[in-house]
Amino acid sequence: MDNITVYATAACPFCMRAKELLEKKGAAFTTIRVDTNPEYIDEMVKNSGGMTTVPQIFIGDFHVGGFDELKALDDKGELDPLLS
Repeated sequence: MDNITVYATAACPFCMRAKELLEKKGAAFTTIRVDTNPEYIDEMVKNSGGMTTVPQIFIGDFHVGGFDELKALDDKGELDPLLS
């Protein structure tokens, strides 16, 4: 399985939902809190092609996007293959 990275903040409900979905899938992931580690904001923006909102989710080098995109992949049955 590729490394999964979730750029998030503590108070973001979409961040919480994204992490809950990944946990439900049994996926191990790394959370980078940009609210407590602002030095990672530039990295997140660069890697996401300019996105400044959280969460920003990456599976390996693939930029998923935010929670809505993650959920859409799951609804289409395309998330599990990315996680395996």
